[in-house]
Amino acid sequence: MSFSATCFVNTFPKNVSYSREQRFQKLVKNCPASRAPTRRRAPRRTCLVAKVARHRIAVLPGDGIGPEIMNVTLEVLRTAGRRFDVEWEFLEAPIGGAAIDAAGDPLPVETLSLCRRAEAVLLACVGGPKWDNLSSKQRPEAGLLRLRKELEAFANLRPVRTFSQLLDASPLKSELVAGVDLIIVRELTGDVYFGEPRGIEFIPEGNGEREAFNTMLYRESEIDRVAKVAFELAMTRPRRKLCSVDKANVLETSMLWRSRVSTMAASYPDVEFSSMYVDNAAMQLVRYPKQFDVVLTGNMFGDILSDEASMISGSLGMLPSASLGDGTFPAIYEPIHGSAPDIAGQNKANPMACILSATLMLRYSLNRPDMADAIELAITNVLDQGYRTADIMSAGKRLCNCSEIGDKILEALQESAVSRVA
Repeated sequence: MSFSATCFVNTFPKNVSYSREQRFQKLVKNCPASRAPTRRRAPRRTCLVAKVARHRIAVLPGDGIGPEIMNVTLEVLRTAGRRFDVEWEFLEAPIGGAAIDAAGDPLPVETLSLCRRAEAVLLACVGGPKWDNLSSKQRPEAGLLRLRKELEAFANLRPVRTFSQLLDASPLKSELVAGVDLIIVRELTGDVYFGEPRGIEFIPEGNGEREAFNTMLYRESEIDRVAKVAFELAMTRPRRKLCSVDKANVLETSMLWRSRVSTMAASYPDVEFSSMYVDNAAMQLVRYPKQFDVVLTGNMFGDILSDEASMISGSLGMLPSASLGDGTFPAIYEPIHGSAPDIAGQNKANPMACILSATLMLRYSLNRPDMADAIELAITNVLDQGYRTADIMSAGKRLCNCSEIGDKILEALQESAVSRVA
């Protein structure tokens, strides 16, 4: 059984896929004419029409460049839908700063309810300086954290692979990053981001001095469930390697983490298992990234390491992510980059991480790898033709803005459909 079917059975509906040649098959049967001289029947024709799949997706554009990249992504999905006989019901709702402005809450009840009714959640990005002075529980990022918690999305998958066309965009030497294909599995609903107690308080009898504190906490069950996802994922990959990253020489949470993951490794003898301290892992990611296959780590370490790993690909604008649970609630798909307020509204953003997040949605939640493959091929073809957004621009290439690169991807998607029919 595949990784997706094994770990997230309820997350993957079994949709029927039809080729273009099968879409409108007609079986024509002419009824014989009546022998009665006074009446003649018209020929009867029976048509069998291929079933059209319909999917309901919660769409959360968020803040900053979010609406721009989401518009491009939805148009790509619509175009792919026309090609593969898929109809979409996109249900849009505010989150983050946009939700604060509209409803006074970074995750309104209506938004959460809409997400729970959907098959998947497609999110762009949240945050911006406009809301920086709000309390931690009222900031835009709090809405995203609550959404992950409410939907029980405990496993965050962050693929990092290099496009051969973008080797020059990486600050690392091309020989180091060529061929990199790793995935970071980050625990998403525990650790210091959610641990209690937390706060900033005045020290009693401290002459007005304050202290800040957070709680780093993991339960065995939280470690076990995300570790299982990582091991099952490693089993589906050619190299079958898993490296667990922690700080077990200092932190009790990491000591428990290492103990539980090492114990589970015994149940996966076909997976080459290792553990690594997080400071060493940060160095190894830039020294020799090709040594990694599946990297399993906690919430805070995964947040930091995945941003570092983005430089392997050349830009945060090329990295998608999937936040998955056990199938009880819909999964969340989002690019790993932020809201980029410095270029918001200027049509300069790179939409490809958001589009690639949608391809993860097609694979993991909708069981449509055919559509995901077609979109990824279109992106590859656009890069082959030398089109670039500013974040991945290099000498001799053609600079595109957000909507222009989107149009090129749409053209490539349509052209590949035409060549497929031909």
